[in-house]
Amino acid sequence: MFSLASKMRMASLIAGLVLVSAPLLSQAQGEPQTRLARIKLGAGMHLIDTQLAQTPEQRQIGLMWRKDLPQNEGMLFVFEQPSVQCFWMRNTLTALTAAFVEDDGTIVNLEDMKPQSEDSHCSTKPVRFVLEMNQGWFKKRGIQAGFKLTGPAFKP
Repeated sequence: MFSLASKMRMASLIAGLVLVSAPLLSQAQGEPQTRLARIKLGAGMHLIDTQLAQTPEQRQIGLMWRKDLPQNEGMLFVFEQPSVQCFWMRNTLTALTAAFVEDDGTIVNLEDMKPQSEDSHCSTKPVRFVLEMNQGWFKKRGIQAGFKLTGPAFKP
């Protein structure tokens, strides 16, 4: 069969694979990502505590598996190049509104999105930013297309 040394090497290899793949497995099993970099954005007199989804993996996971989202918190999806951005709500448990935002912070369009839906919600023109907030957050504050957000992500 296997020598003791072979068994020890195999056990060590398996332990290493488990340690390396544990973060990926936790995402696959429905763990929300909550440790992303954060910035503050302004929406008039309102301050938004914003998580940044900057990498393809972070953007793909987004707000999946989050059971709730604090009232003045959102997630800003940052893309390398402007293009028509389309979002869906697979594995997303909270109703959200997506604000599709130009480089200068101007909201192009807003889309309400139902939880756990694969319906596609797209920007009406190419953008690099999408800000997701609790559904109704923008409407309650009178914020609509044409409104300009402020913060370090946007060019003046």
